[in-house]
Amino acid sequence: MQQETYATGRRKTSVASVRIRHGKGDVKVNGRSFENYFPLELQRNMIMAPFKKIGYKVPVDILVRVSGGGVEAQAEAVRLGISRALVRENEEWKHSFKEEGFLTRDSRKKERKKYGRAGARKRFQFSKR
Repeated sequence: MQQETYATGRRKTSVASVRIRHGKGDVKVNGRSFENYFPLELQRNMIMAPFKKIGYKVPVDILVRVSGGGVEAQAEAVRLGISRALVRENEEWKHSFKEEGFLTRDSRKKERKKYGRAGARKRFQFSKR
């Protein structure tokens, strides 16, 4: 592994910048512990899935800065960032990540509200009389 591998992941309005380096196995998200920032085990498992997929054994420190969106979108953004960083480290993992969908950027975003409408597509209530 290089000194440090860096990548960015996005989902909806969430943006995560991920740094992976040799260390003791600490995961810090916005200066807080991993378990504290992502309380649900489902989210933590989703984030660490790229490491499980390739059977990564080397202890690494993961430093994450994430902002915007909700907790679930942030978790997906972090997973994409980790996957991209690992692929930068070793190109051979790209195929296995691709088939799992770890490198797919979910580009769906909230549609903007339009004028003359109650929301993006919803209309105001129609009154016949």
